[in-house]
Amino acid sequence: MRKFLFSAGFALLVAATSVSIMAMTPPAFASTIKYVVNNIPITTGDIAHRAAFLKLQHKKGDAGQEMIDQTLRLAEAKRLGIRITDAQVDAAYQRFATTNKMQLKQLDGIMAQSGVTKEHFKDFIRTQMAWNQALAARYRSGEGGAVTEQDAVRRMLDKGGSKPTAMEYMLQQVIFVVPASERSATLAKRKREADAMRARFNGCNTTREFAKGLIDVTVRDLGRVLAPQLPADWADQIKATKVGGATATRETERGIEFIGIC
Repeated sequence: MRKFLFSAGFALLVAATSVSIMAMTPPAFASTIKYVVNNIPITTGDIAHRAAFLKLQHKKGDAGQEMIDQTLRLAEAKRLGIRITDAQVDAAYQRFATTNKMQLKQLDGIMAQSGVTKEHFKDFIRTQMAWNQALAARYRSGEGGAVTEQDAVRRMLDKGGSKPTAMEYMLQQVIFVVPASERSATLAKRKREADAMRARFNGCNTTREFAKGLIDVTVRDLGRVLAPQLPADWADQIKATKVGGATATRETERGIEFIGIC
């Protein structure tokens, strides 16, 4: 069984390109959550690091898909009780540097300047070590004889259903403000006004135009929100509303509100 999937070709590539890479300017990554797999977020920064890693290897591939697969593999290894310690990862990282006749600082520099980062590479090492142990455990348990990596991934996905994805919503909040001192006198009137505006809602671009001339109406762009991060009291309504529509109005401590789906 292969000790690490990166041990041969990638080692030679790092050794061959170490001089030129050190002259590169590392890319800057501004991270936002792109996917959520088994409640574990995968950020745009993670994907950018993996894209840099693929580039360093002169390999083509889908960096986002690789990060999803890596997260699934770590989850499966955890389910099997496999734990790779930091000391094991550090030792493997040191061996990689030694094999390529480099000091750790040199390898750190290559990882930093290429945009991979040593942390991302170590996460990759941890996954490779854990996944190899997971494949070995499946083989020993007799699950279909010689289990290939592709078979194990397929079975894991088959057992868990479709590959986890996270729905993303672009939201806009509309609040018809009702001061506490005026609540009993004006709440019903404000609800009628909010219902009337909601009925006219046909997308987030015209909301502020509709709000002109109305008193104490706040329009807030909430930006992109992943399904797991939706407020619990709004989540069901938001998920049931089509893009370009709005949820039903609700009474809140601020007044009467509804959420537009952009």
